[in-house]
Amino acid sequence: MAARTSPTERQKRLGAEVRKLRTAAGMTGERAAGLLGVDRGKISNIESGTRAISAERLRTLACNCDCDDEAYVDALAEMAQPAERGWWERYRGSLPAGLLDIAELEHHAVRLRTVHLIHMPGLLQTGDCAQAIFKAALPPLPEHEIALRLAHRLERQRVLERDNPTEYVGILHESALRMQFGGRKVARAQLEHILAMTERPNVSLRVIPFDAGSFPGAGQTVVYMEGPVPRLDTVQIDSAHGPEFLNEDAQLSKYRAQLAWMEQHALPPADSYTFIQGIATQL
Repeated sequence: MAARTSPTERQKRLGAEVRKLRTAAGMTGERAAGLLGVDRGKISNIESGTRAISAERLRTLACNCDCDDEAYVDALAEMAQPAERGWWERYRGSLPAGLLDIAELEHHAVRLRTVHLIHMPGLLQTGDCAQAIFKAALPPLPEHEIALRLAHRLERQRVLERDNPTEYVGILHESALRMQFGGRKVARAQLEHILAMTERPNVSLRVIPFDAGSFPGAGQTVVYMEGPVPRLDTVQIDSAHGPEFLNEDAQLSKYRAQLAWMEQHALPPADSYTFIQGIATQL
């Protein structure tokens, strides 16, 4: 199989996990290459995500690295299976790769947990709210770029509405609820939309009101994507230059603790519904 020039975040993650398997066992790249019947350069390419590894070869490597975590190896083998072309690939070459990576990771996540302090969650935004946010970008986005990003965002939302939808747990700060992107009418429709979404059994929202006081974290949006096993979780945070993806053990532990704190101090779902409803009636 030819080498990839631009591996996706998920492909790079699989390569990184292969490297972890090998180095944890003290196995050299040369030995891994001999074991799998490939040249040394291909091992480097596999570990960088620029070349695929078959599920069979992955299991062979895991066995010889004495990895006895069956659920983890099964999950890696599933990641190594040739995947059907995802809907997000239609946007490749038209939108930044990071946006496509978000869609792919959301598609494969077992559960999504998010924290939003200023914006509404992308998976719960109305088209009008999303468009208003895109129009506020600096430097300004051209109209065709806004249209592409809007179409991509709305397609991402299918993970919550498809057959066997993904479980979603969102934490919203009161400040995000009171922002009026697009004006009062758009903001009210947005609040009514998220209230309607919470009626779905897979969607849960909890609010942190202003009077809750201080909270941990750097104040950025956090999307915690749970994998089939905790070792394969991924954190995505927003930044001015695009999404960043974190998956080191210490990073995952830090964000799990942050989410646990926020879930503990947020209003229960029923009280959050009433709280959001109250803000909507004020608009």
